[in-house]
Amino acid sequence: MIPRIKLLPFDYAIRNLGRSPKRLALVCGGSMLVSMLVLGAVAFARGMDSALSSTGLVTNALVVGSGSEESLERSEIPPTTAGVLAASIDGLAVVAGVPAVSPEIQVALPLTLEGAQSEDATEGTTAAASSREAPPAIVRGFQNEAFLVHPQVRLVVGRWPDHGADEIAAAPGALARVAGAQIGTRVIIAGTPFEIVGIFDAPGTTMHGEFWMRLDRVAQLTQRTTHSCVVAALGSADMDDVDAFSSSRLDLETISMRESAYYARLGDFFAPIRLLVIVTALLVSSGGILGGINAMYAAFSSRVREVGTLQALGFSRSAIAISLILESTVACVAGALGACLAATLLLDGIAIQFSMGSFGLQVDATAIACALAAGMLLGVLGALPAIFRCLSLPIPSALRS
Repeated sequence: MIPRIKLLPFDYAIRNLGRSPKRLALVCGGSMLVSMLVLGAVAFARGMDSALSSTGLVTNALVVGSGSEESLERSEIPPTTAGVLAASIDGLAVVAGVPAVSPEIQVALPLTLEGAQSEDATEGTTAAASSREAPPAIVRGFQNEAFLVHPQVRLVVGRWPDHGADEIAAAPGALARVAGAQIGTRVIIAGTPFEIVGIFDAPGTTMHGEFWMRLDRVAQLTQRTTHSCVVAALGSADMDDVDAFSSSRLDLETISMRESAYYARLGDFFAPIRLLVIVTALLVSSGGILGGINAMYAAFSSRVREVGTLQALGFSRSAIAISLILESTVACVAGALGACLAATLLLDGIAIQFSMGSFGLQVDATAIACALAAGMLLGVLGALPAIFRCLSLPIPSALRS
């Protein structure tokens, strides 16, 4: 029969935490830092994955130029593609008599606030040079059919731009690129002033960081005679019908895929960036882990006599080790809980800009679980070296230390 280990009382470990408030603050702070870094990295990866998967709908077909399967910005197709596609395939979705086939242009253009550009010009910088040096923003040229294939988009304030007018609509993530931008503000896009007349929302998608402009105005601004893509709601049609259309119309030089498949490829393209963020967080966290180990080692090493006394009272080394691990883990998990609370209040939903728009950090159950796991791991690893130091001494030597 295996003998039962006589454990130290749970409140013994809890009371020991309050014996040194400074040490407790140091351990909790280190654990909070490590957990926050891990949580931020996971929230970044989860937010990017969620935005890409939510933007592309499996019920939509995407027609792009051949050779541009991974970049809509480089894609070029004839402007007649949308009309030919709608007339050639039976079963595409129709809403109120309008085919759900949306020709679009997606392009990255330099954008800056009109007032800020004027200030640069007064300092000796020309307007054209200031515009060229402005950070690029994703501008999507659209027609009314875009609302039939992008149900995630909802107008929040104002109105949509008029045809041929120097007007744009902006998503909240796009407004964050330009400090002070709001309804009625004029911004300079590729050297031309445009007024923001509407704010739309597309939460959880990359469109949350885009500017929308009428298709004809984008074509004039960029001097394009081609479109970037055509998005079509399949309805009762099959994806094979769209593939057959692209294969048979060699004059259009297009290729088709599900919209969800395109954004899945885009996710694979950005996979190294997600990995880099996670690896960087782990490398920085390793410094916090080493600091926590040193703090716990210094704290427990000063209690060698206490550990020797517990052994003299009849408690086994296993019981003492469990108590010390419990003490360390409670402190580190407390720091991890603080990190989760801070991240939920401060990080959740923060927009991160990238080449295809923006996405929000996603502090969900997975990110919180990873942060708590990091705190627990830190508690166990931080206690092991100190436990080995305390329990390696014979009882007489420990009592004389």
